[in-house]
Amino acid sequence: MTSVWDDVVGQEHAVSALSAAAHDSQYMTHAWLLTGPPGSGRSTAARAFAGALLCPQRGCGDCHECRTARDGSHADVEVVATQGLSIQVKDARELVQLAGRRPSVGAWRVIIVEDADRLTERAADSLLKALEEPTPRTVWLLCAPSLEDVIITIRSRSRHVRLRTPAPEAVADLLVRRDGIDPEQALYAARATQSHVGLARRLARDEGARTRRRNTLHLAVGIRSLGEAMSAAANLASIASEESGASSAERDAAERKRLLEQLGADPQARTQPPHIRGQLNTLEKEQKTRATRFGRDVIDRSLVDLMSVYRDALMVQVGTPVELVNADESELLATLAQLFGPEQLLGCMDQIGTARERIEANVPPLLALEAMAIGLRVPTRHTG
Repeated sequence: MTSVWDDVVGQEHAVSALSAAAHDSQYMTHAWLLTGPPGSGRSTAARAFAGALLCPQRGCGDCHECRTARDGSHADVEVVATQGLSIQVKDARELVQLAGRRPSVGAWRVIIVEDADRLTERAADSLLKALEEPTPRTVWLLCAPSLEDVIITIRSRSRHVRLRTPAPEAVADLLVRRDGIDPEQALYAARATQSHVGLARRLARDEGARTRRRNTLHLAVGIRSLGEAMSAAANLASIASEESGASSAERDAAERKRLLEQLGADPQARTQPPHIRGQLNTLEKEQKTRATRFGRDVIDRSLVDLMSVYRDALMVQVGTPVELVNADESELLATLAQLFGPEQLLGCMDQIGTARERIEANVPPLLALEAMAIGLRVPTRHTG
């Protein structure tokens, strides 16, 4: 028997709370804050909840309401997925206006903000009135990594549901069941991505992604000089640039063509009238902002992968009986454990964490990566 909650894996407590609210109005409220680490399925849970609220059977998983709520095409479901670095005040004001309208076809109007942590301070302030004086039959589903990532005035007006990192086996089962991925490949991908559902699916299906990940892991034993540190930083930055360009080129061209068609312009014309050029310039700025964010996300994923190999080497070194993220890289882990002492491995993890924080704080990625790579150089002699 199918359910709208089938893709929300390893989140029994959250599913129980949200399902109860969909079935019984005494558990329902006008604003929910769903938090959890990257890959835990915050957006998936929010969309499933929307389906359960709109479904006549409260979440059958098969009906039109469930299917369109999950894919974001339902008339009463608005999904805000940030493509830039932040959600601006003008976007928040548009959502407030939408929240004031009655549902058009269903029992609820559902507004899902997938990146509530990216609301600017002014944008968050714009939402407060809608949260303080909720419109009947409108529900807000705000998603963020943690409570601390959302300003206190927002989180104090929302009911909190915390999601956790699912077990790798649960993620692997989902990939096998939903995507038809080979069980062994699915489990490898789930472990390698530390149970990030979206990244695990991509890693399991994309040989290029697996190759790039292996190359990133092996940087840990290849940085022995200042020159190699600079080269490693440049390689990480170029991988992000290539992935960003490859993923966005086709989409950018399609968006440009669609805009020109909407404006009644000739997509093949060499020059466009001034008012159309202005619209194109705005679109190009938005696309560049999106590419910048995507590039930073790619770098961050690479740094998480790199940190995992130092962590695993430390576990091997001290003999801690825990599951390794990179169990398939036993030779690499053994080499790292020989080259670095425990304090040095911890120091490398600190260097990577600092680089992630700097990039998040808008330090140019290459500069942050260069500083990190210098700190990751293999020691000339073992001091452990």
